Amino acid sequence: MFSHIVIFWTDSNQPHAADKLLAGAVKYLKGIPGVLQFHAGKMVPSHRAVVDQSYQVALNLVFADKAAQDAYQTHPQHLEFVEKVFKPLCTKVLVYDFE
Repeated sequence: MFSHIVIFWTDSNQPHAADKLLAGAVKYLKGIPGVLQFHAGKMVPSHRAVVDQSYQVALNLVFADKAAQDAYQTHPQHLEFVEKVFKPLCTKVLVYDFE
């Protein structure tokens, strides 16, 4: 298995950016071939100091292997998501990939 976790910081000048980002992820990313598991959601506040609460949205995708994730990266729907959703709504992103 290959996990692709993306942490998004949305533009604070756009009050509905997190909701739009989540809707865009479902629209463009969920159905891309090779995505075995799709989970996207908003940051959940925590009383624990160890929990990062600086971001607004996270995406967790699981693929069979790195090759499937590589194909996802160049898929037209992913590229459209980046241009139409991510770039207009986000100020920062952090990615964690692991096997």
